[in-house]
Amino acid sequence: MLSGEAFARLFETFERTAFRLETLAVYDVAEEREEYERFLAGGEMGPEWYDNPWVRSMTDKGKAVSRVHVLRSPLTDYLRYELAAYPGNITAGETIGIIDTAESPVSGLPDHDFWLFDDQHVFRMHYTPEGAFLGADPLPAARTAAYRAHRDRALAEAVPFAEYWERHR
Repeated sequence: MLSGEAFARLFETFERTAFRLETLAVYDVAEEREEYERFLAGGEMGPEWYDNPWVRSMTDKGKAVSRVHVLRSPLTDYLRYELAAYPGNITAGETIGIIDTAESPVSGLPDHDFWLFDDQHVFRMHYTPEGAFLGADPLPAARTAAYRAHRDRALAEAVPFAEYWERHR
């Protein structure tokens, strides 16, 4: 299982595309805690909020970054925070879609997060029950086609983020 720097290197070494399926209602990310608390308190979020430098570090190199977040409304505080940050990711070049299962149930997608890099490398994400990242398992090449199909289904079912946000902000 990859974690820490080994997992972070994947975002420096993929060549063309990175896709993420997100499924959790809460992620416990140490680097976000201060910003999350500031968001909950209604504080100023700062310039990185409006143009995500992490996403931009990939898209400025011509790489495509996309995600679909499968969620269920009503939103948790964490999801309100995360979705409020998505416009900055979009400004930086990420494509984001939402599947709200309370509005449009979907079947056939995994119940776990994964990253698919360059259509050929799949990593299943593992988290604690509280949403803390434990690591990512590289899946065997024999499972890649199934995860490409999951990505394609998620993208086909997802509502573009701007459309979803307009209705739920």
